[in-house]
Amino acid sequence: MDDPTFARRVAAVRRFNRFYTRQIGILDEGYLASPYSLADVRVLYELNYGEPRSAAELSRELGLDPGYLSRILRRVENAGLIERTASLTDARSTIVALTTKGREEFAPLDRKSAEEIGVLLGRLPARDQTRLLEAMATVERLLGGSAADAPLVLRQPDPGDLGWVVQRHGAIYGAEYGYDAEFEALVAEIVAHYVRELDPKRERCWIAELDGQPVGCVFLVKASDRVGKLRLFLVEPSARGRGIGGRLVEECVRFARRAGYRKITLWTQSELLAARRVYARAGFRCVAEEPNQAFGRDDLVSEIWELDL
Repeated sequence: MDDPTFARRVAAVRRFNRFYTRQIGILDEGYLASPYSLADVRVLYELNYGEPRSAAELSRELGLDPGYLSRILRRVENAGLIERTASLTDARSTIVALTTKGREEFAPLDRKSAEEIGVLLGRLPARDQTRLLEAMATVERLLGGSAADAPLVLRQPDPGDLGWVVQRHGAIYGAEYGYDAEFEALVAEIVAHYVRELDPKRERCWIAELDGQPVGCVFLVKASDRVGKLRLFLVEPSARGRGIGGRLVEECVRFARRAGYRKITLWTQSELLAARRVYARAGFRCVAEEPNQAFGRDDLVSEIWELDL
């Protein structure tokens, strides 16, 4: 026999769904008065704020039927918003990424979405804004959301991130390898030079973020007109084992190709085994090594790795 109490609860959830879809304009013919559907924009959002990934990964992360996602990708690809390239780590996969046009098309939609949510929140006093956010967090938690499900975001640095890069390099390498303040000073010098001499068309920094917190980074800087240099590659110990390092290096390589470099080089130490495995999987090879006394250590072996593009 049907439970009338449960039936009323189902009706209440459906009523809330109808209310909220009206609030955020899901039923409009074009989302945010654009030529794109909500599903289109959702895919663009993932590619703009997350790392490039395969269609299979997108399908799993968004909970979309692969055939439906394929039609979305075909539509936005025909519009010139995405591009597909061969994966560096899996020959069976192609990686989906936004094109320059895709980022330009998405940017005003992203701003408009944020503005509309700002208007929605702005109707409420601060106390009610907090209550709303707490209620949303409760819904997410009860329906199975968790920090472990948080998508990886690769983004350019926000204010404060570059200081984080210096601090975390000093702390992690000090704890794990005994490097002294000389190493942290070197990192600070690299970061300062990057900021002062930045060529945005040929140089880039990526911050890896999980659940709103930075968990990794990598830089690509100009060594010459034909050679890019990978620097300051780091993944937080708490975030290792999730493929974040591979994603950072793969995005770095993809950007280097678009920027017109013919080769990427990097300098590392032989004892950084996890990083070396990431470099090798991405196609880098060690081309030189020599003993090195630095960072309070007299037993280091420095290596130069290269990748022809």
